[in-house]
Amino acid sequence: MENKKQGILYLCPTPIGNLEDMTFRTLRILKEVDIIAAEDTRHTIRLMNYFEIKKPLTSYHEHNKQEKGPILIEKILNGEDIALVTDAGMPAISDPGEDLVKLAIENNIELIALPGPTAFVLALVVSGFSTRSFIYEGFLSQSKKSRREELEKFVSETRTVIVYESPHRLKDLLKDISTVLGNRNLSISRELTKKYEEIFRGSTDESIEKFTKEGPRGEFIVVIEGISQEKVESEREEEWRQLSIKEHLAQYIDRGMSKKESIKAVSKQRKVHKNIVYQEALDL
Repeated sequence: MENKKQGILYLCPTPIGNLEDMTFRTLRILKEVDIIAAEDTRHTIRLMNYFEIKKPLTSYHEHNKQEKGPILIEKILNGEDIALVTDAGMPAISDPGEDLVKLAIENNIELIALPGPTAFVLALVVSGFSTRSFIYEGFLSQSKKSRREELEKFVSETRTVIVYESPHRLKDLLKDISTVLGNRNLSISRELTKKYEEIFRGSTDESIEKFTKEGPRGEFIVVIEGISQEKVESEREEEWRQLSIKEHLAQYIDRGMSKKESIKAVSKQRKVHKNIVYQEALDL
């Protein structure tokens, strides 16, 4: 007997606020699949009712993914097509769908991701900051100490940094950005595509003043402008000016550079002839 062809896992983005952002293709797939797996079935059923989608609905979320993931994979292997949706936006972005995707790949299941709304991309493009290279961090730690440690990674970051935050922690995040990164340029988006959409652009200090006065409401995306390459070089220069030539060389060697490469780098940075640097390197 011929084995039944296995199914497909579709990653179906849903609107992040405005239902008009649902694509025709996503609607067609949701109406054609055998099962829709949703992060919150109560949320998704409203979407299905609005678009008159009548398909079996099952839950797949952070608290049941270990048990539910293999069950969904087995259904796909047995020939059923499944659409994975999250509450809003693209499945698997800051979402347990990431684990289902990995399971599907491990089982050689065909994956088809449909294009659609992704909140952090919208926040990035309206920020006015560089979109050529950026870092998406999602939610930082809820712990103040851990959050500040995570922000430390971006002290000399030239790329744009994007983080999500809830309204009740926004002011704490802004204060930590001020403490760790200084008075950076920020773009703060809330309720994107919804009725009360707002985009605030200003410094860290101005952002703290605004949201202390008004009180944060809605879900927030904070986009942090990277520092200029010139500032990075200036900070590095200030750092090595505190070192002797020998200490400067040792710093590069400790980082894994060869003695020859270190001599060349120190000579170029300090604008000192290679022979002088070479003499300092003899006993290293």
